[in-house]
Amino acid sequence: MWRGEAIDRRGFLKAAGIAFTAALSPRSLMALERADAVYASGFRAPDGSFGVATVSERGEIIDRVALPARAHGMAYSAATGRTVAFARRPGTFAMVFDPSRQAEPVMITSPEGRHFYGHGHFSPDGSRLYASENDFDGNRGMIGVYDARDKFRRVGEFDAHGIGTHDMTVSDDGELLVIANGGIETHPDFGRAKLNVDRMEPSLVLLDAKTGALIQRHSLSASLKQLSTRHLDIAEDGRIWFACQWEGERNALPPLAGWFSKGDDLSFAKLPEETTIRLGNYVGAIAVNRRDGVVGLTSPVGGAAVTLDAKTGTVVKEEAVREAAGVAPAAHGIAVSSYDGRFNDTRSKVAWDQHIIRLG
Repeated sequence: MWRGEAIDRRGFLKAAGIAFTAALSPRSLMALERADAVYASGFRAPDGSFGVATVSERGEIIDRVALPARAHGMAYSAATGRTVAFARRPGTFAMVFDPSRQAEPVMITSPEGRHFYGHGHFSPDGSRLYASENDFDGNRGMIGVYDARDKFRRVGEFDAHGIGTHDMTVSDDGELLVIANGGIETHPDFGRAKLNVDRMEPSLVLLDAKTGALIQRHSLSASLKQLSTRHLDIAEDGRIWFACQWEGERNALPPLAGWFSKGDDLSFAKLPEETTIRLGNYVGAIAVNRRDGVVGLTSPVGGAAVTLDAKTGTVVKEEAVREAAGVAPAAHGIAVSSYDGRFNDTRSKVAWDQHIIRLG
């Protein structure tokens, strides 16, 4: 997630140092020198191996780090420069790395009885890493707490007050944890199977980031019980945007995105019917561009990228993007990746994973 001004080429070069740039191939160095913004994303290479790449807004790969399996979401600390790639559910690893390679990667393993849900976020000062996890035998979502100043030692966990805990983020002041409980029961014994589609319990939750105390919980109405609340981002005014995936009848036209703030009820964006159809009742990723005041949505199911006005929720732009996956703030508007190797207007030989993050 991007907060404030993004890192530019000069900033990244300064942080990376001479040793990093000297180790780059001429092609990678040229990509970095031409970059206005730098992103990170997991990928699958043509040989079937997995990794995480640092990539320019042009889609040119600058550097890459190998991963033991497929990644999903990413977390970035502007305070420390560290980035985390979380395993795709029901994976049990998260790799912490420094895009400038000034520190060795650190591998985090989820504790027994837990697996990662693919998302997490740093505290503003970079001292803590929070991760969405599944207590699969207890059928409850948890937020694991890791000490980033002590080799990412796990120091506690908070109840997420829901099941199918997926994305989570942290307020700008570090006081609140914001959690999207997708409401879908899963268990690693059954792979990625959804075990309770007929009795889902989606919710959106605010916790005290220091104590884990429940501050606010929004459950969806009975008519929207099959609307899985999955992904989150926060606008400059503190408005929390969320994106959803519909698990009900295919011909339904449910709301797919909305917002709320601390102390407020949920509001849904009133998308035109054709936009909901274009998204295929499924939003796979969401990102706010604070400077431009817009929200980006992507759908690999519908093959679409949609941009909304962050204040009104009205549609600003729609674009057909085959297998649209990740979304993040661009210099203007939103940057979009795809499963078939597209990053903005460039295609590469790697298949990008579901999420991208802007380093800044």
